[in-house]
Amino acid sequence: MKKLVAYITAGYPDKNFSIDLALALKEAGVDILELGIAFSDPVADGPIIEEANLRSLKNGFKMQNIFDISNEISDKIDTYWMGYFNSFYHKGIESISEIAKKSGVKGFIIPDLPYEETLIYNSVFTKENLSLISFVAPTDAEARIKTVVKSSKGFIYLVVYAGITGSGASEDLSQIIKQVKRYSETPLYVGFGVNEKTAKDKSRGVDGVIIGSAFVKILLDDTLTSSEKIQKISHIAKNIKEAINS
Repeated sequence: MKKLVAYITAGYPDKNFSIDLALALKEAGVDILELGIAFSDPVADGPIIEEANLRSLKNGFKMQNIFDISNEISDKIDTYWMGYFNSFYHKGIESISEIAKKSGVKGFIIPDLPYEETLIYNSVFTKENLSLISFVAPTDAEARIKTVVKSSKGFIYLVVYAGITGSGASEDLSQIIKQVKRYSETPLYVGFGVNEKTAKDKSRGVDGVIIGSAFVKILLDDTLTSSEKIQKISHIAKNIKEAINS
């Protein structure tokens, strides 16, 4: 069965909402949750997730929020922390890895940390049994893909186009899918620009899809109550999970 990964901005609009949403997503069929760490300059994200980041920071987001949320949900749904390297570095790689382990987190997703620099910290992640998710893109040469994925853990994040999250651009992924699977048996998930309309098509040949902006867009809709947001996001998640497995 193909997996569904969901991204939400942790702590927006508040900590308790994030906990309720995470548990509702689990019930809707989401297999893995990316808890987004609010950051002032999310360079890999589009305007929707950027806005959610800024609102979360304005609301007073602290790293303690993501620790508290994880403690409540990580035994019920596989949880990863997604954020930019400065957030991890500022807290201290060893310190945040120890906290993540105690919080039941599976690993980290750090889009602005190049593969070559991850090698510096691999011993820390290995010590705490955490996965640092590998990124690959159709623009990568096969030699680099082989290097990046050969020691991958958790899952591999396939960026479906060269750009930011939330755009509708697309590329032919057949070649890179073959290359990744040639060198790794780690599950391969497609992300960036995947939504309810495109998920089934994007899921062909891979092990799952990653949905972010399509969910966060609903979080930003101030015309909806908290319960309506959770209901609407859960409905979309359920439809996507059914679509990619039909």
